[in-house]
Amino acid sequence: MGKKRKLAYQTGHKAAKQPPTPQGKKIAKGPSDTKPKPSTSTPPKQVPTRPQEPTIPFSPEDAILLVGEGDLSFSASLVEHHYCENITATVLEASEDDLKTKYPHVGENIAKIEAEGSKVVYAVDARKMGPFANKKGKDAVGTMDRIIFNFPHVGGKSTDVNRQVRYNQELLVDFFKRALLSLAPRGTIIVTLFEGEPYTLWNIRDLGRHSGLQVERSFRFQASAYPGYHHARTLGVVKNKQGEVGGGWKGEDRAARSYVFVRKDEVPKPVSRKRRRSLGDGEDDSSDEG
Repeated sequence: MGKKRKLAYQTGHKAAKQPPTPQGKKIAKGPSDTKPKPSTSTPPKQVPTRPQEPTIPFSPEDAILLVGEGDLSFSASLVEHHYCENITATVLEASEDDLKTKYPHVGENIAKIEAEGSKVVYAVDARKMGPFANKKGKDAVGTMDRIIFNFPHVGGKSTDVNRQVRYNQELLVDFFKRALLSLAPRGTIIVTLFEGEPYTLWNIRDLGRHSGLQVERSFRFQASAYPGYHHARTLGVVKNKQGEVGGGWKGEDRAARSYVFVRKDEVPKPVSRKRRRSLGDGEDDSSDEG
């Protein structure tokens, strides 16, 4: 396995020095008539905006459960580029053949995942999935440090916005309940949604609260942090008017946000404003309040 790479950004930018403004000369009738010469100083150079470093909400050593993985490109990126060693990638499709029918290119991603000892599990419904735990019954203890569900959506069940909102809220509530059975102590559940309506109408923070969870923080999801990742639609690959794969809509280009949930009884103490500023990530929210 290759050496782990870290993202690094240049942050030092020196402001341009400005020469002193020359003194004006007095002319004619006294001090009140003094007229300065036009300034010959050069305007300050514009300092480039520092790129926002992506937030990566997991470590390579974490046991990670990925739900509703579509074409498995996100899972493959975690294995290949983030060196994750314990991935369980789940899909709704009943078999590899069914998955290839929707995403013809998926075989390459499956190979990358399984080559490093991680696995792909088929026929896993986010609303009904069994626990990934080391015991059974009341003594069961979840084994997953991170449970990630990127862009959950029920698909095109209805064109009515209100119905779509309700269907997706029901999906998330059921997912939260099932995910808790697999979540290890002090683990996190991470859900990523597109920004704006209708996704803001889902009220994901409230859905989590009703399920015994609370948002610890949220951050801007940056698809570029996951080389090889492409957003896969629920119904299959996107095709252009000529029927070619890859045309049209690209979800990875849309603004999106990830929400990190923890159990309510494991909510960390609030971070002071002074400490929060010292963390230096203006994109991240503090813990959920209210």
